[in-house]
Amino acid sequence: MKDKMRKGGGRNQAKADVISLISGKDAVGMKHGEDTSFPVKIQGAGVESFELQVHGFWLVQDAIMALLSRDEVCPRSNLLLAFAGTTLDPLAELQSIKGLKPGAILRLVEEPYTARSARLHLARVLELLRVSGPQDALREGRSPSILETLTHTQTPDSSLPNGKNLKRSLSNTKTETANQDGAPPEYLLPGSSERPLMALLPQSSQPEAPSYLKDLSLSCWNPPPGHRKMQGDFLYITVVTIEGRRCDITSCPKGFFLNRSTEDVFDPRPAQSSSVCHSFTDVLCHISPAFKQTFTALKNRPQLPPVEVMATPYHTLSWLGPPCASRTHKNTFSRLGVEDEPATQAPDWNEELQAAKDLPLGSLEERLQRERALLQVNSAFVRAVMQGAETVVDGFVEPVNGNHEDPGFLWGGLFMSQGAAYGMFGGERGRRAAQRLELKGVQAYSNVESLQALHTLPTAIVDYRGVRLLAQGLAPGLEGSEQDQEAAAASRGLLYGVNAGPQESPQRRRLLELLASAAKTLCLQRHVILAPNGHQVPLFTSVDAQGLLGADGRFYILDVFRTFPADANFCPEGETEIQTVTGGEESNTNCEEDEEKKGCVKEGWPENYHSDSGLPKSFTHSLCRLKPELVQAFIQHKHCQFTQRVREILDKNGGFEECATAGDSRATEAVRAACKEVGSVSDIIFEMRFNSSVFSPGVTFPPAESKSTKLQERLLREAASFIVTHQIPAFVEHCLQTNEAPMDGASLKQALRQRGINLRYLGHVVKTINQTEHKENLRHILRLVIGDIFIRSTRRVFNNFLQGVDIPSLSAAVSHFLCCLLVPHFTPTTVGEETKKKSRRRGRGAGASESTPWSTLTGAELWNLVCQDAAETYNISDSLGSGPNHLVEHYGIQKLSLLREFCLKTGVQLRLRDYSLDNQNKAPIGPDDIFNIVPIVKHIHMPTVDASKAHRAAHTSIQKGLLDQAHEHLKEAVYLFGRVCDDLHPEACYCHSLLAKVSFLQGKAAEARSIQLKAVVISERVLGFDHPNTILQYALLGVYMFAGGETALALKCLLRARLLTLTVHGEDHPYIATLDSCLGLVVTGDQRGQYLKNALKLNTSFFGPENLHTALNQHLLAQWMCSKGDYRSAMTHEKEALAAFTSLFGEDHSQTRCSKEFLGVITKQAVKVERSLRQAGADCTEQAVECVTPTTDTVLEQMVLVMGVRKITHSDKFQEYKQKHLELKAAVARELGFKVVNGVVTPLDESEKSSGQETGSGKEADDGGSSSVENAGEGQQEQPAEETSVETAAVESANGHVVEPAEGSQHEGSDRAASEVKIVNGESEVTATGEEDETSTANGEVKSESEEVNGEINGAVDVPASPSVLKSKGTWADVVSKAAVVNGTGDKDAAVNGVADSITANGVAKE
Repeated sequence: MKDKMRKGGGRNQAKADVISLISGKDAVGMKHGEDTSFPVKIQGAGVESFELQVHGFWLVQDAIMALLSRDEVCPRSNLLLAFAGTTLDPLAELQSIKGLKPGAILRLVEEPYTARSARLHLARVLELLRVSGPQDALREGRSPSILETLTHTQTPDSSLPNGKNLKRSLSNTKTETANQDGAPPEYLLPGSSERPLMALLPQSSQPEAPSYLKDLSLSCWNPPPGHRKMQGDFLYITVVTIEGRRCDITSCPKGFFLNRSTEDVFDPRPAQSSSVCHSFTDVLCHISPAFKQTFTALKNRPQLPPVEVMATPYHTLSWLGPPCASRTHKNTFSRLGVEDEPATQAPDWNEELQAAKDLPLGSLEERLQRERALLQVNSAFVRAVMQGAETVVDGFVEPVNGNHEDPGFLWGGLFMSQGAAYGMFGGERGRRAAQRLELKGVQAYSNVESLQALHTLPTAIVDYRGVRLLAQGLAPGLEGSEQDQEAAAASRGLLYGVNAGPQESPQRRRLLELLASAAKTLCLQRHVILAPNGHQVPLFTSVDAQGLLGADGRFYILDVFRTFPADANFCPEGETEIQTVTGGEESNTNCEEDEEKKGCVKEGWPENYHSDSGLPKSFTHSLCRLKPELVQAFIQHKHCQFTQRVREILDKNGGFEECATAGDSRATEAVRAACKEVGSVSDIIFEMRFNSSVFSPGVTFPPAESKSTKLQERLLREAASFIVTHQIPAFVEHCLQTNEAPMDGASLKQALRQRGINLRYLGHVVKTINQTEHKENLRHILRLVIGDIFIRSTRRVFNNFLQGVDIPSLSAAVSHFLCCLLVPHFTPTTVGEETKKKSRRRGRGAGASESTPWSTLTGAELWNLVCQDAAETYNISDSLGSGPNHLVEHYGIQKLSLLREFCLKTGVQLRLRDYSLDNQNKAPIGPDDIFNIVPIVKHIHMPTVDASKAHRAAHTSIQKGLLDQAHEHLKEAVYLFGRVCDDLHPEACYCHSLLAKVSFLQGKAAEARSIQLKAVVISERVLGFDHPNTILQYALLGVYMFAGGETALALKCLLRARLLTLTVHGEDHPYIATLDSCLGLVVTGDQRGQYLKNALKLNTSFFGPENLHTALNQHLLAQWMCSKGDYRSAMTHEKEALAAFTSLFGEDHSQTRCSKEFLGVITKQAVKVERSLRQAGADCTEQAVECVTPTTDTVLEQMVLVMGVRKITHSDKFQEYKQKHLELKAAVARELGFKVVNGVVTPLDESEKSSGQETGSGKEADDGGSSSVENAGEGQQEQPAEETSVETAAVESANGHVVEPAEGSQHEGSDRAASEVKIVNGESEVTATGEEDETSTANGEVKSESEEVNGEINGAVDVPASPSVLKSKGTWADVVSKAAVVNGTGDKDAAVNGVADSITANGVAKE
């Protein structure tokens, strides 16, 4: 896979290499395009000749697009290609051109301009001159990439205002050198409370972009008069050069030339000695030597990786702006006006999206082009929505409907409205919920891949300055025109919906087929309701949905905000309403028929549910719906109940085996009975469907639907209670076990979303944590949930607060609100007077005065409003206390973390500086600190089907231990992501990270490092520079850099991860323990002990003493104390580790044995030191210390285990399976006339010749039942390590684990070696970055990792650790790594990258 083949990028990126299809099957692991690519030489058009790699399947215009992105050609445009004196047709394929072969010369031909192409050429020049500087991302509110600055070799020291060093320049060296300058700064040491924001975004090592021109604009003589227009003049452009010269330039069909006009005189004639240049930059180079010099330097600058310079598809908000707002503003030459569309109509977003959706899906290449087109259209649509929201809310657009209560706006091809009609569902809260659910419904129907013929409008919701707008593309007109008035209504538009009326037409039948298919995918039940006119209307969707046949001939579905089933926990009034509208007599009859029910209303709720949970209850709006993830989890839960019930019934009727025979009616009756009990909509197969109109106010069902409605009510009550009784406890239990729990509001929301838990259940999460006996172990989750409740309630208050603020007072009002929020008992007087004084000094009038309504808000009033909202929404009354100090003291919440969350959720961007938030009196934030307010857009996520499929296939291979297969799948996925989205996609980040992890496990540390570098940049730019996933990617990069010997850079990356974690959450988080364990292995001196002790303290407090994380920490501390000569303390810690391993694994596990052996070594060393001290003084102590210092390889393997790159199993099931496998093999061998010697199959008469060989081991991997996964990789290897004779191998190595059996314990050595093999080949769980559960329990379908990344940082998996066991006299049994230093020397056979030479990529010993 050549993911680096794509050169250039941006809007003009060339068509990249295509994946070859062989017999309709995707070729995996193939070097794409190698068979069709060949070089050609490019000449002409004033550029130096160069070579270009092209492909035979390219069109000529594809080659031209590739050329235009080359630095040698850019910014030239309007070029054609000629071969052998003939201009080539742009639509011709290169392979169809006669005589075109490798090495052929293609000439660039300059084509005359048109008025439009001349403007496009000027736009390309501007794009080049506006080359982004280091501060541009912050100035535009985008998340920057810090990695290049962090790893730059000559970064000048950037200092804090108090003089503390932030980022020291460390030499980028491949060797391990003790660099004292690389010591961590004080604010990154354990226990520090300092949180300097200036350290988050250090000054970039890249120089600021130089100035090319003083000004570039349209001339005052523009547009050309009629007589000049008829002579070919398109535009007149005025240029002011760096030298101060003012020139006027004419644009004409042949290019650009200098004319004789001045500010006072219009003279369009060409200036003397002025030639016509086809490129605008050539003219500028002629008239300005300074421009020529800087432009040449620009073209010759070192190229940054494409992922660092290409624009991200969607805007990633940075909550911090540049340090000084005014200095970062640039002249963007916008007065040239080339970006203003010249009097053309606004884009038709719907037509663009549907045209992209209608692209063919036949081949892989066609699917990739379709997905790329969809992504480009959607990203352009989202950018337009951001611009439109600012324009509309800032008051530059008048409403088109004249309705002040519900104004609608047309701007840039968008229709934007606040959706006041949705107010019937609960006022402002109901309106916002309806807009959010409309977007979710559109996403659900868009995700139905099999329905390409059912369309939805491009949709997004945007929040800006407290206002939420729903933005959609303009719907096409209804099918039919004025000439078709006599035609039936069905053929002219509304085909489906409550108001469509009874119709019958081929178009309606086709639409119903599409809706029925979509309903099956979305688990929606067909149902009948009564229309207002009394007619019965069958529905496959929610009651509000409408189906249209547009004028473009496409079927559309609109108003899908009630697509998902209702949440019965928050609509108690719906129960009685449904009963009354289904007809009293029928309802009563049904109640009498169900003799087992205590009451119709109560059916479905667990016993004592209301008294235990307080549910069902009313909510602030009536649009509480279940998440699709919850629906799927509930269906899986019901399927488990179904299968269990079928087996129970069959067991009662004579046994499962007897009843399951074909034609036995008992099996059929068992299925029918189980279907009825679990609520299946079918009585012959398990099928769960949900009626989205049940519990919806105002919906009337006919009496015939009463039975079905009662069943649906029961199912929805069961689904609602499933959240409280199963999903929330499961989430809490998961957080109790993992060290990579959510860190901030975004990751918490994602973790809850994976389990289908709505955010309105945050109060129930708090209640569950408070009721558990492990409340102290879950304090970080409680802190996170309380903080999220507080910020979400604050955001709602802030939205209302902003409605009374005019634009000139925005900065002062926002800063005032933040001061009231963060400072206890804040009073507005001081702020108002200060702002007034500053405003008068600057000549801006009164500014913020005490008479304005917003300025009278006090801290106490704000706190009361927030607490009131939290009590109404989340049912928590006293948890927030009386002020911000209560959150800090009671829950340990950082004010800085609250400030960050507030900014990310509201779009507020703060000036980059250090804020003193602990001051109880002074206002910490002033008006000048509010840099901007950025629109926050929620949009549709476009699919990446083939790339995600390859990614999931890689997960499956990893679960089976097939690393080679996984590596190929991941390379394919990375290639496909590059084709679709230029790698700038969250799932592409996870894919790169997993590819780096697999490469590292295969022993390719350098490859892992380069891939992980890219993953870090993608995460910073797509997810955010301080997103929890970015923290994880930095930590993994530190491990890979340490593996390559770059200790200084590894330390930088780990410290960066710690700094971000401290800012996002604080020090009291389990992942800090993981980072501190790694830092304790990298840093030197006493700081090493500080980090290791802090990690042990955190792990003990979160997980208890008998936990793998804690046990490994105990071992690392023991190892460090041995290196210090403190053997007594080392013995204490190793005893704790041994006790934990014994409790977890038992005494026979390799972990326990190795820990016991290490404890014996420490004890012997302690006795030896005591004797030495008594006999010869302290001189021998230093020698003893040197003997127990671990090697770099040992440290690396320990770091790999701590970070979770490599994991081991908790049990010896693999050993049991291995034994059964060998016994079965021996039995088969005896039947075939062979014998098994030391696990090796040999013929009975030729054992001498055939020793070491093996036959027939490849097909037995499927015989092991549940353990077959461990052995799935045997067929790919000649000789599995499990079957290698211990007697013939003095040292067995498995994935870099050198295991030397101790004297007289060959059997133990064998068990240990085999145990280590299973780290990768056996039950290993090398999970993806950001992933917890790859496989769903019901159908085994592997989920896309993008759905799971934010729930935790790197998935919720235990990080087992095996202690490095120190031995004396050459009897080391180091489980986690190679043999450690014995008398100052290490094992020379150990591989630096953690994999010995005698091991294959999958960790299986070669023959």
